[in-house]
Amino acid sequence: MRIRTIIVDDEPLARDKLRGFLQGEDDVEIVAECGDGKSAVTEIEKLRPDLVFLDVQMPELDGFEVIESLDLDPLPKIVFTTAYDRYALKAFEVHALDYLLKPFDRERFNEALELVRDAIAHRKIDGMRDQLMALLEDLDRKRSRYRDRLVIKSSGRVVFLKVADIDWVDAAGNYVKLHAKGESHLLRETMNRLERKLDPNLFLRIHRSTIVNLERIKELQQQFHGDYLVILKNGQRLTLSRSYREKLQQLLGKNL
Repeated sequence: MRIRTIIVDDEPLARDKLRGFLQGEDDVEIVAECGDGKSAVTEIEKLRPDLVFLDVQMPELDGFEVIESLDLDPLPKIVFTTAYDRYALKAFEVHALDYLLKPFDRERFNEALELVRDAIAHRKIDGMRDQLMALLEDLDRKRSRYRDRLVIKSSGRVVFLKVADIDWVDAAGNYVKLHAKGESHLLRETMNRLERKLDPNLFLRIHRSTIVNLERIKELQQQFHGDYLVILKNGQRLTLSRSYREKLQQLLGKNL
């Protein structure tokens, strides 16, 4: 079985070096190369590789954010590459197989590749299962099932948003838009994944493109065709579609 591999690095010379090291490895197939985090997420989810060589520092999405953005089960084996040793501890905390500190030589690279082979063959990695399934919990630094904050990186700043401050969420293409305290924040996430991270006793999906904080609901107004208008305390008006009405009925304990 060939190890299907993706190389992710924003520096072309770094990608060239990895490609050169992998040439001649009969059991390795390079299926894609990416120069930024966003394209890496797209290619990894589309191609589902066995292995990703992943740079840490990249514009927009860094290596750790790439992993956090992936919606795959199981996730591929990860070998981080970076010029900075300060990320090493975090890399192993998120269950990376290895951490290559630039500039690395062929011998050090071969050691990492052997670790990958052993992991894929289930020979040496003790307790190896879907090793990155726990990644989101680690990155969130929580053990509880539901998130109490979200980390949003945008325009050179990082926002730590308390989940309890969110009024409602709506879909925005490949992102979700979080509305909280009069501000809006874009997060690269799907509605389905975000819904799983939020406490269902506090947040309700009322439409395929809308999630609402139940504590923000002021009133419901019946509309045509079985839909309801959800009016929030701040005056925002949202639509409760028929397909999601049953969940709200269960929470309220009455028929709508």
